[in-house]
Amino acid sequence: MKNNNNTKLILLHPYIQKQGGPNRLWLLAFVSFLTLAFLATLIYSRDSILSPSLPPVSSPSYNSPADHHPDHLPLPASVVNTLIHYVIRSNYTYHMLQPDIEIVADALGKCPAPCNFLVFGLTHETLLWKALNHNGRTVFVDENRYYAAYFEEQHPEVDAYDVQYTTKASEMKELIASVKEQSRNECRPVQNLLFSECKLGINDLPNHVYDVDWDVILVDGPSGEWPDAPGRMSSIFTAGVLARSKKGGSPRTHVIVHDYYRDVERVCGDEFLCRENRVASTNMMGHFVLKRADPNTFEFCSKHNRTASTDASPATTTSTSS
Repeated sequence: MKNNNNTKLILLHPYIQKQGGPNRLWLLAFVSFLTLAFLATLIYSRDSILSPSLPPVSSPSYNSPADHHPDHLPLPASVVNTLIHYVIRSNYTYHMLQPDIEIVADALGKCPAPCNFLVFGLTHETLLWKALNHNGRTVFVDENRYYAAYFEEQHPEVDAYDVQYTTKASEMKELIASVKEQSRNECRPVQNLLFSECKLGINDLPNHVYDVDWDVILVDGPSGEWPDAPGRMSSIFTAGVLARSKKGGSPRTHVIVHDYYRDVERVCGDEFLCRENRVASTNMMGHFVLKRADPNTFEFCSKHNRTASTDASPATTTSTSS
């Protein structure tokens, strides 16, 4: 308060005002300037002491997800789930071997983007298949209605449907014979299975599944380890028909059959996918590449292929062909 009164005396004292004259006015202006400069210096020094200097704050480089650099994007949910899945269950007994997984991964890698991937069977590798086909369309078909529903609940990003198989592995020969009898009618190699009454054709999937041009099909279901199990006759036959009936996209479809060493997988693979289309095989995998076929085609394989298939023994499936 004392300093403020003195300042008021200097600026407003009647004596100074009465004296007038240029010198007095210049003196008044000079003193006022010094006073203001002193106050400004005092305020600046106080702020500098109380607030240490900080580096300038730059605005964020990415203001929206669309502006993010690919390296900064979060991992897709399917990749995260896959990593967790394999970390906590790395010692799971029933899983596919690495060379067999690489066959599927290689087929997906050659697939034109976006890739349409159909998988028969919900297995230990399900999340891996979903992740490997990132940005593509992946659909799973399983024999167990409750497990399919449970899996979708646990992993909402997975698209799974259930199929009620009416076949038995022990009926394989009779079912193959019925397909041959109906190859020009209900069991044609090229058709829309949604309207088919073929015993081996799967016709109870959602309608849109039959409209997709599938690029890769993996047959790893249903179960077929015992005579009364459904066996994979229907899934192999259906895969062959879907591949030959494509209307658009790539003219070729990779069809991969797991457990190819077993009779049902080997015989039906050779019968409906054809040895002439087999590009590689191991003890566990049969890898076929099928071309889109003419709608008037009524033969699955050439006569030479059927003879070779009939005479084949399990030992011949362990070789690899290019």
